Parts: sequence; C-alpha cells; structure tokens
Amino acid sequence: MSNMFFDLSMLAFESQQAIWLRTIKLSTGGPAADREAKLMVDEKLSAAMQAAGRLMGGTHPSAVVKAYRRKVRANVRRLSKS
Repeated sequence: MSNMFFDLSMLAFESQQAIWLRTIKLSTGGPAADREAKLMVDEKLSAAMQAAGRLMGGTHPSAVVKAYRRKVRANVRRLSKS
C-alpha cells in the first residue's frame, strides 16, 4: 500500500509539472500550441483506454499507475526541452 501511495503522490506531483509546462506552451498560441492541444487530447484518450483495458484484464492497479507515471514523465521531459 505504501508503494501505491508513493506512486499516486508522485503522479499528482508530476502531473502538475506537465500541466504547468503545457499551460505555458498553450498560452503562446500559434501552430505549436495547436499541435500540443491536439497531442494532449490524443494522449489522454489513449492513456485512459489503455489503463481501462489493463485494469479490466486484471493488471494490478499499482502497475497501471506506474505505466501512467512513465507517460507523464516523458511529457515533462519533452515539454521541458521546448
């Protein structure tokens, strides 16, 4: 349970980083912001479907959270570079 709590806490923290970086990118407007908005929606839909499928398939919730964290961290790294 403690690992799950840690992973959920880190997911919340890392998600806030991604939200902050995306907000900055979206606020600049232009084609790059349009691409980011589309990518954001596409990623969220894909991640939600993957998570739901894994949970319905019997994957332990902590594994689903860890997979979601990897995606969020990848976004933070990508958005930090631009």
